[in-house]
Amino acid sequence: MAEIVKSFAISGVDGYLVDVETKTIAGMPVMSIVGLGDTAVKEAKERVESALNNGEFYFPQKKVVINLAPGDMKKTGSHFDLPIALGILLETEQITNRRGEDFGVIGELSLNGRLRSGTGVLPMAIAAREQGLTRLIVPAENLREASVVEGLTVYGFNHLKEVAEFLEGKPYQKIESLEPPGWEKPPYDLDFADVQEQDEIIDYVVIAASGGHNLMMIGTPGCGKSMIAQRISTILPTMTEEEAMEVTKIYSVAGLLRNKDQLIKERPFRAPHHNASTNSLIGGGNTAIPGEISLAHHGVLFLDEMAEFSKKTLEALRQPMEDRKVTISRVKYTNTYPANFMLVAAMNPCPCGYFGNLQCKCSDYEVVKYRQKISGPIMDRMDIQKTVGSVNIMEFNKESFSRSSKELRERVEFSRNLQKKRFENIGGISCNAEMNHALIKEYCELETEGERLIQQAYERFQYSARTFHKYMKVARTFADMDGAAKIRKEDVAAALMARDLDKEGKSLMVL
Repeated sequence: MAEIVKSFAISGVDGYLVDVETKTIAGMPVMSIVGLGDTAVKEAKERVESALNNGEFYFPQKKVVINLAPGDMKKTGSHFDLPIALGILLETEQITNRRGEDFGVIGELSLNGRLRSGTGVLPMAIAAREQGLTRLIVPAENLREASVVEGLTVYGFNHLKEVAEFLEGKPYQKIESLEPPGWEKPPYDLDFADVQEQDEIIDYVVIAASGGHNLMMIGTPGCGKSMIAQRISTILPTMTEEEAMEVTKIYSVAGLLRNKDQLIKERPFRAPHHNASTNSLIGGGNTAIPGEISLAHHGVLFLDEMAEFSKKTLEALRQPMEDRKVTISRVKYTNTYPANFMLVAAMNPCPCGYFGNLQCKCSDYEVVKYRQKISGPIMDRMDIQKTVGSVNIMEFNKESFSRSSKELRERVEFSRNLQKKRFENIGGISCNAEMNHALIKEYCELETEGERLIQQAYERFQYSARTFHKYMKVARTFADMDGAAKIRKEDVAAALMARDLDKEGKSLMVL
């Protein structure tokens, strides 16, 4: 048996070694693949044999055993084709690695030997670097995606023959290299300047964006809830390179990476329809792929008409909203994906949407039944809950404009920079909404008047611990907007007004 270290295949975050053994037998050639491979891995037998016989090579008239080590770890995907083919060529001495170097190899083969692009190449390239490899061979179409990883020399090829010639010592025909990605804020077609007569809710949207707080907007149809939500991503701060790498990895695994030549620079904005299943929102399927909450990582998840979502689906959000990650378990796979998103929700106050207006024809029972679709625990996780008033379009001043996204983004970035400096030595924390109980005690110091006000509110309404902490986080963000070291009385007052409550301190949406 020969261990072909030169054909080091990589899957996900785990490295696998491809061992090839050939034995002379009578009759037709036989190829076996062992090592807990899925259907795509098993079918590599046909693709590899055809690719070798259709080129300048031949499939050996022997028994070929491909061992994917370690044998107790499941392997998935068609990207093992190229390392298996190279392993056979090296074992049968049809080619020789004259470069004397170790290469990571990723690639699916077509029947004629051409290399096909695959999904998940970016996390595989990162895994290759973590395994200590410095050189990686990939299909040409995945070259730019893999080249994003620093400290890794990536070679792209279109055909198995080209890879073999390269290993034999032929000079590499370099494909146009990837230009370093810029980190300027990408342009947007939407702008908050289009939103008029909604200054109050926009102020709270800015606070939500500044601290990463979840936001619930409740209002009549046509008052601008969706219009506002669609523009939130235009005022979020620019992603760091580390955040962009995390988001790009998720989209690569999900097969949704559109521009494979660069990292995703803009923060994600995901708006699934209200008939979305639990699996599509949380993640799942046969291969436990990422769901909408992971695709919205470091961005915005917008649930329009939230009350129309399945109650089971909404309840499934509770744990990811707290843990900021989700574990998807299936019979064959168990994957954990990050899910650090800002939840923005919009809904009507009743089925017809005109509750409290003469136009409303809903009975009390219908209103109660409609509002009970949103449970108390879900509402408790919404940091900011505001009603959005209707607007009179006939009173718009044609010459007046609301604040632009550029202006609002400057305020958001000022606050986020303070938070970034505050949490720079704390791993996994980037904004106020992510603070735990210990961090709240450390960084949410109240001035005397502010402490007296929050004490009075607590004694009157008897908030739960989660609700109290939500108020403290929002108050901290209000203070950051003015650069205040301590939380002032006005910050506490503004935070207490971040939720529109009834006289008993209960959310207006929970009856």
